[in-house]
Amino acid sequence: MSDVNQPAQVSLAARLAEKICSFNKQQVTKKALQQAKTCFLDTVGVTLAGIPEDCTQILLRTPGVAEAPGNSLIVGTDRRTSALDAALINGTASHALDYDDFNSVFGGHHSVPLVAALLAVAEERKYSGEQVLLAYIVGVETELKLARAVHYHHYDKGWHPTATLGTFGAAAAVSYLIGLDQQKTTMALAIAASLASGIKANFGTMTKPLHVGQCGRNGLLAALLAENGFDANPSVLEHHQGFLNVFNGPGTFDVEKLFAGWAEPLEIESSDVGLKQFPCCGSTHPAIMMMLTLVREEGITADDVARIEVLPHGRRLRHTNTPHPKTPIEAKFSVQYVVARALLDGAVRLKDFEGEAHNEPAIRHLLQITEARPHPEMADDAAEQWGAEVIVELKDGRRLSRRVDNLVGRGGDNPMSSDELWEKFEDCASRSLPREQIAPLFERLETLESVADIGQLTRLLQVSSLRGARKVEAPVSFASRTEQEAPETTWVP
Repeated sequence: MSDVNQPAQVSLAARLAEKICSFNKQQVTKKALQQAKTCFLDTVGVTLAGIPEDCTQILLRTPGVAEAPGNSLIVGTDRRTSALDAALINGTASHALDYDDFNSVFGGHHSVPLVAALLAVAEERKYSGEQVLLAYIVGVETELKLARAVHYHHYDKGWHPTATLGTFGAAAAVSYLIGLDQQKTTMALAIAASLASGIKANFGTMTKPLHVGQCGRNGLLAALLAENGFDANPSVLEHHQGFLNVFNGPGTFDVEKLFAGWAEPLEIESSDVGLKQFPCCGSTHPAIMMMLTLVREEGITADDVARIEVLPHGRRLRHTNTPHPKTPIEAKFSVQYVVARALLDGAVRLKDFEGEAHNEPAIRHLLQITEARPHPEMADDAAEQWGAEVIVELKDGRRLSRRVDNLVGRGGDNPMSSDELWEKFEDCASRSLPREQIAPLFERLETLESVADIGQLTRLLQVSSLRGARKVEAPVSFASRTEQEAPETTWVP
């Protein structure tokens, strides 16, 4: 481990800026481009879903917010404002439902710090889809390399990496997009170090998505300030009172991991990148998938089932063992509920965590016959900790089961299909956009690299205030974390 107390001859921020500025599109593989487009598309969808949420709407009603003039769209509306305010609002919306993609190395959500900021400045300056995607890939690379250098201590100490490290990612991505040279990119990163913030004590509140809006805005602000000659200490990362020693502490980081294997291969290509197929706690997803597999492959229905056994990995069950959820948010953290819902409907969607969906009589009956317990063959200290088995006993006496040993979201060797992506995107986008705009928007995002001006995309994200967003009956909040849960290093998205 490295404890760097004296400024290096070439600062860490300058070394990082050199990596960022030297990146070019020849380094982008077909796999990286496809993954970037998929993550970008997914983020736009969950942003549209988050626009009607209370945390976003309160921001929009706050005096002084989104009142500055500008050309950047607040998605799902017809309001335009400054790029900084658009990044704040859209970024907050993108994490409002905690439905956005995540990365197990990052210990957080890698796309949401970047997408809102990039869209805002790209619309203002008329950048192309290809330019935005390249900048997004640079931002992801920066975030993930920083994560490798500071984790797991950074996460365990209480920082929210999506926000703290995402601020650097946003600064790097915007600096690359607007063409800052190495010296100005160094300054942008150095400014970002003083703007990075976000603590996990605010998980379970509206402030968690605010972290995301703020980090995207702050990264954008850092790049814009640097563009205009604002300065900062280039040794801000390694200084004895700098980011690494203050946020982590001496001996708890390894700066060489920040540069090792830069873009070889690109972090966006990693199997650690996962999309959320279902709008609930990521720890429930392996069990949901196993029930859906049983429904699809065996043709069973709720009427056929006499008993359900859910056996997740123990670390996945500790915070999802809620046999009889009483609220929509408890339902999001109930493996029993989501498995029952998957059996009843053959799907798990946003509407299943609104209003009184968790109290439907058919669901209550299934919960009465459902038991969840840790899987006896999945050790707490196993290398793979994202497994589950679902067993159903049918009324005719047969027992059927499906098991997966490791399923961290949908990515890597188990990506979401186009049909699955569309199902999620349509479900999300319909909360803010009229139906006739959704399919063209999806198709445009699938071919984002061919968009000559990002305005061609944002026009499809705009909706007249006369139409308005669909009213959500019960906005979703976040579950609190407790001291009794699994260690923080087994991060739960």
